[in-house]
Amino acid sequence: MAEAVSCHYYYGGEEHRLDVLPVSSPYVVPNIAVGSYFQFRVVFQAEPADLASVKVYVYADRDAGLMPIHVAVYPYPPTGEATARFGFTGQQFVYEPLRDGEFQYWCRTS
Repeated sequence: MAEAVSCHYYYGGEEHRLDVLPVSSPYVVPNIAVGSYFQFRVVFQAEPADLASVKVYVYADRDAGLMPIHVAVYPYPPTGEATARFGFTGQQFVYEPLRDGEFQYWCRTS
């Protein structure tokens, strides 16, 4: 079985960790509410090889519904992570312009 992915995320002065196991379908992965405005979703697919990736989504929860404001796709297995301070994603900063919110995350294999 593939390893897990651990994502550390920061918002409103608080740090949280989300441990993600591989899934066979991205449609079963729920969003995580972060504060009253952001939603965070990490989809880890280890196989088949042509779909192996870690996809990270950050949404703004607006009155009209969820709006994606950040989408990142990382290959799996990741390369060069062993010595990286902020895992295979590096430290990412996501900003929402209407409310001036900042969301940060980074992920590594575990």
